[in-house]
Amino acid sequence: MQKFTCDSDCSNVLFFGSSRCLRCLGNVGYDPQQRAMVKLRQHGPMKRCANGLKHGVCNWVVPTESKAILCMACQMNRIIPDLSSGRNLVLWGRMEMAKRRLIYTLLKLGITLPSKASNPKNGLAFDIVSTLSNPSVTMGHLNGIITVNLEEADDTYRQFNRQQLGENSRTLLGHFRHESAHYLWQRHLSELSWDDPMRLAFRERFGDEWQDYSAALGKHYKNGAPAGWEQNFITAYAASHPWEDWAETWAHYLQIEDGLETCEGMGIDVKHLALPLVILPVEAGFLPTMLASTLEEEGTFLAWLQRWMCVSTVLNEISHSLGEPALYPFVINVRVAQKLRLAHYYAKIWGDPLVK
Repeated sequence: MQKFTCDSDCSNVLFFGSSRCLRCLGNVGYDPQQRAMVKLRQHGPMKRCANGLKHGVCNWVVPTESKAILCMACQMNRIIPDLSSGRNLVLWGRMEMAKRRLIYTLLKLGITLPSKASNPKNGLAFDIVSTLSNPSVTMGHLNGIITVNLEEADDTYRQFNRQQLGENSRTLLGHFRHESAHYLWQRHLSELSWDDPMRLAFRERFGDEWQDYSAALGKHYKNGAPAGWEQNFITAYAASHPWEDWAETWAHYLQIEDGLETCEGMGIDVKHLALPLVILPVEAGFLPTMLASTLEEEGTFLAWLQRWMCVSTVLNEISHSLGEPALYPFVINVRVAQKLRLAHYYAKIWGDPLVK
């Protein structure tokens, strides 16, 4: 996340979720077009999203002259929880914050995000539904619609699920990042021919995506991940099926992007952190042979990944010093790094306006 400040008359530090400046007490909001916080003034060029005005769950803005009352992120909502319950309102607010952070990162990468209403084929929509009101709800993605269980915004509920499933980490933002991978797969890769180089590259890194998905997940939930999964996958769930391996890898890629941007925005000079880290070999930065790559691109990726490995070590040690478990309980080996390299390649292609 980048660093935000109030306008030039104030210059106080703001944050991604800020709706008011604590120094000048002015109302502020995030403008996704400018990628900046803006001051909201009477008769000014920007107005707050209606979900912020009415429910206090959104700090994004829309142009005052626009007929739209919802920001671009809230326009993507197809189903929202029953707001007659105060608890639902609190949980929904947490969901919306995580969703907006996902959208921020994808837009930063240059990936366009049309709403499902404006683009039925390639658009994106969100169904945020509580299993208390609809027990049949399962989280996932289908044809551009990401469904998320509202109850996951309850910390106790989410941590119970994490322990039951044996996960190292389980977050709202992680859910959104994971499901965005399935959306982007369908939007960009499923349209390609079977022997397209980008699809062949996927198959080399992640495996044959035409494996029986239901059978693979059934086997995973019955038997768990295979012994030694850590040698090839970032999480145990990634070992269940190539689509899930891709989704877990993409979620990790977005996490690294966001984390490193936050460090840079806060003035942390990662290059001067003195840590005895294991340096990844050059092959960790290689793309599959059917895709073109240069030594410069491979070196840039490896430097990017090495910075994250350095930062994540610091984060873990700080967390331990506070008596808390590791903030980043994952291991990036060569095989995982090569999968992240392909995710990085896809991000550059999908975010390049010349390619669209």
